[in-house]
Amino acid sequence: MAKFNINGKIVDFDVEDDTPLLWVIREHAGLTGTKYGCGVAQCGACTVHIDGGAVRSCAMPASAVSEDQKIVTIEGLGNEKPHPVQEAWAELDVAQCGFCQTGMIMAAASLLAQNPNPTDEAIRSEISNICRCGTYPRVLAGVKLAATRLAANRG
Repeated sequence: MAKFNINGKIVDFDVEDDTPLLWVIREHAGLTGTKYGCGVAQCGACTVHIDGGAVRSCAMPASAVSEDQKIVTIEGLGNEKPHPVQEAWAELDVAQCGFCQTGMIMAAASLLAQNPNPTDEAIRSEISNICRCGTYPRVLAGVKLAATRLAANRG
């Protein structure tokens, strides 16, 4: 039995140590916003936060996460009100097919938590998620809009 803190709730699941965190989240916790894309931590569709940092959950074994670490999925990112990244994505219609976008949003939120005013180069460098529809210009615009809104909320 393993304990996880997912979106602020402590949950117990009977999983093997090598079970990818992605499957704990999707299959055991029933939170299907986190997507399976490649299974080798390259595409970023499975991005979640662990203690605020962006992590690709498809390649992280369940045993690598302790119960005192806080896992946040897309469902927990804006559970009281939408996160500024989620608002910017909706306003700018960033998503096309949308499959990769939950991972993109999680990567963008983590970036802005660490770097509240990233340059275009920092955004391109830090958000290495793959979008088969090529929405990268809209992702860049969405991150910049969210950064502006976060700055306005702080000041």
